[in-house]
Amino acid sequence: MEVEIGRGKSGRRAYGLDDIAIVPSRRTRDPEDVDISWELGPFKFEVPLIASAMDGVVDPSVAIEMGRLGGLAVLNLEGIQTRYDDPGVALEKIASLPKEKATAGIQEIYKEPIKPELIEKRIGTIKESGVVTAASLTPQRVEQYSRCAIDAGLDILFVQGTVVSAQHVSSVREPLDLYKFISDLDIPVVVGGCASYHACLHLMRTGAVGVLVGVGPGHACTTRGVLGIGVPQATALADAAAARARMMEETGRYVSVIADGGVRMGGDIAKCIACGADAVMLGAPIARAYEAPGKGFHWGMATFHPELPRGTRVEVQQVASLEEVISGPAHQSDGTLNLVGALTMSMATCGYATIKDFQRAEVMVAPAILTEGKSIQKEQEVGMGI
Repeated sequence: MEVEIGRGKSGRRAYGLDDIAIVPSRRTRDPEDVDISWELGPFKFEVPLIASAMDGVVDPSVAIEMGRLGGLAVLNLEGIQTRYDDPGVALEKIASLPKEKATAGIQEIYKEPIKPELIEKRIGTIKESGVVTAASLTPQRVEQYSRCAIDAGLDILFVQGTVVSAQHVSSVREPLDLYKFISDLDIPVVVGGCASYHACLHLMRTGAVGVLVGVGPGHACTTRGVLGIGVPQATALADAAAARARMMEETGRYVSVIADGGVRMGGDIAKCIACGADAVMLGAPIARAYEAPGKGFHWGMATFHPELPRGTRVEVQQVASLEEVISGPAHQSDGTLNLVGALTMSMATCGYATIKDFQRAEVMVAPAILTEGKSIQKEQEVGMGI
């Protein structure tokens, strides 16, 4: 339903994850009977969690460990790992920057050029471990660097930007033809981000096996402030799920919807899937792991843009091992650890056996869901009051 903004403008009401709640159904289920596996192109994963292609989140060791835990991690091929032979020095410097100089300092560090030989080296390291190897490039550089990554053994390519469209228009350079680019590759491609039904449908029609949904909800992202664009994540995912259904009607081909950004705890992951996601991409939650390369800090992919940064460095603190973040055990009650256990328990409590079943869960608009009856927790800054 559209809301009148003024006499000359109307718009739809949109909802974020904090605005909705999942409604329990008429049945419950044992958690042992819940299957949270999902498929991305020809690959099957036991856990619907993807570590985001951010330099404070994923390095080769984190990618290998995520694979061991049943998930997937995406390496940023335009970041620290492919600019420096010893990325640890640059990462230490980023972590040591004072808050008021963080953005300028990060811009300076990222002036170091990308080295193709380091792309090959980092991809090779992950590939040798035997896990599915995934990496990310922006549309501006994907044609330049994708071939050396594929030759090194890349399994899945993510073409990723703040907003990616299937119909980019340019009068100054030849735009990337996603339709042709994807059809010419012999590995599956995931594209995004997007945040609307039509944009998502057009990206699905390019031949991508998955679409990243989310513009601006990330904890380190400032796009919504800098550019004024974005769609709250619950609505964006529901629209993307509708585009996926349309795609199935047109072609019979299933394209995975991946929620990208805005997730902090297990309940957020459950809400993403209830709104239509097949999997969830995580940045800040993984950056909190001891193994994360950011050393307690997390910054967006566009933080180092030389002219118009659209991300910031935030401190998340390293609080647990990656295994504890993903599969527990949890020693805190705020939902930020044992994300797999939280999702499984949510599905079991609502009576759903698989991810696709859970996408049909009833949700309702419930802005009081995070505050109702929680005044004592808020006063004491424990549990849901943190």
